[in-house]
Amino acid sequence: MKFTIYQESHPGKRQNNEDRVTYCHSRGSLLMVVADGMGGHFYGEVASHIAVQTFVECFRHEARSRIRDPFLFLQKTINNAHHAIGDFTHARRLNDSPRTTCVACIIQDNIAYWAHAGDSRLYLIRKGGIVSRTRDHSRVRVLLEKGLISEREAAAHPERNKIYSCLGGPESPEVDFSRKTPMESGDILMLCTDGVWDVLDDKTIVAILKSGDLRQAVPKMFEMIEARSGASADNFSAVVVQWEDNYVDFSIDDSFISTQAMPRDIMATKLDIFGHDPNYKTDLTDEEIERAVAEIHNAIRKYSK
Repeated sequence: MKFTIYQESHPGKRQNNEDRVTYCHSRGSLLMVVADGMGGHFYGEVASHIAVQTFVECFRHEARSRIRDPFLFLQKTINNAHHAIGDFTHARRLNDSPRTTCVACIIQDNIAYWAHAGDSRLYLIRKGGIVSRTRDHSRVRVLLEKGLISEREAAAHPERNKIYSCLGGPESPEVDFSRKTPMESGDILMLCTDGVWDVLDDKTIVAILKSGDLRQAVPKMFEMIEARSGASADNFSAVVVQWEDNYVDFSIDDSFISTQAMPRDIMATKLDIFGHDPNYKTDLTDEEIERAVAEIHNAIRKYSK
């Protein structure tokens, strides 16, 4: 596999960043995950962290060189993350469970597989156009598909961010799966939270991402989001990959990855440690953070074997 990848997450104007993003890869498989937590205090970020960390642990356990059944892996891991959040809720004796959206994608053998619950999205951009985009699990999307409101009305609808499927809720999440999607050289896949697409329309997203180097395009996109959002900016996060078919001098470009020389049974991961990001803002004490980390790991460990 040869690809260029870039991820970034911003808190916007919120005190805490409840988004979590990660990517990890073995010699034959690439996994990307984005989650957007919901809940008071720090619990939204706990839910999103459990979701992405569960994916990382399951990938580490199953990937080796490649995933045997990508769709089964996605289904099982989303369900495991959902139950792990429930276990954290029980351990903390919370009155209401923290929740999170989740969108995850696996690419291997030049084929992409993805699944999502909620309104975090995946975009597949090819030759300057969107060829696939996930369908939000939102009330407004249902109204739009029934023809009860227009695209313009949907964009300004007061309930546009209310969703009916997530991880951590009282009901099992409704999960949508893609078809097996062959990748072509130059394809761009973006997984993002609603803080991205709620501010930038599809045309703008495509125009920015097709403009060149992801290391420049994604920060440019984030600068535009922050400028347009103003004082009400939500968390906004994305992981973006461009599929490659030609080698470049990646010794000077750590965003370009070739897995051909990777040993088998080795996995690389990029994921921030919960509570230890230097830009992290919270009113929790160090002791409370460490306790939460221990409880998160206990919840994840149960479902990642």
